[in-house]
Amino acid sequence: MGSELAGKRVAVLGAGKMGGILLKALLEKGLLAAEATTATVAHEERARALSKQLGIAVGTDNLAAVKNADIVLLGVKPQVVAEVVEQIHPAISPKQLVVSVAASVHTGQIEDALGAPVPVVRAMPNTPCALGRGMTGLCKGKFASAEHLALASSLFNVVGRTVVVDEKHMDAVTALSASGPAYIYIILESLAEAGVKVGLPRDVATLLAAQTALGAATVVLETGDHPALLKDAVTTPAGCTIDAIMELEEGKLRVTLIKAVVKAAQRAKELASG
Repeated sequence: MGSELAGKRVAVLGAGKMGGILLKALLEKGLLAAEATTATVAHEERARALSKQLGIAVGTDNLAAVKNADIVLLGVKPQVVAEVVEQIHPAISPKQLVVSVAASVHTGQIEDALGAPVPVVRAMPNTPCALGRGMTGLCKGKFASAEHLALASSLFNVVGRTVVVDEKHMDAVTALSASGPAYIYIILESLAEAGVKVGLPRDVATLLAAQTALGAATVVLETGDHPALLKDAVTTPAGCTIDAIMELEEGKLRVTLIKAVVKAAQRAKELASG
């Protein structure tokens, strides 16, 4: 990991939440050289503080930041992507790679705004990236190659796992994995509340719920077995689990979760078009 990044000069425009997480992880793991890394934020005071914290050059001038960069990471909010691209397009060339983490902003929109055949990769990470347990969906624009995708993947593999999809599936990625932690937190909160209901201290109930979810997810990832098969392995005849599953089915948990993801995907599509 990281060999693709060796010697690369990286500019992170908008080193806020996700941009900051990625930047910090790459620097801490030694995959980026401090002297070859720059970042921008909106305010001078924040720039000085971040520069001191990370040991890199941080400013407020996006155009200056991208001039010598091999990789430009757009970490700004979706509503200001057009403004930032307008600022930097005079200094962007087809020799550079632009990676955007802006939700619902298509690669074509960025390509059109740049006005040149610049390779663009779109990424949709999620908040567990902060602890190196993230999930990121990636897709490439019409000027990006497999090598560009590999380079972008090497950035996000540092903070979790990556998957490459066609751009038509990015709204689904947003709905499932980017919004997904919120669904899981609601489930964990509910399980912990149930533990309290049946007599457990709240901290014990929360630990039991969270570690159980982590363990179950790890089994799926490590074995590759279908969740239904794993569920059946836990469900013994005439046991406790089957009674619980009947309650979940009666409460329509399964269909509710499916409808939640569908609704989020529809909203992501609306944001993209409007």
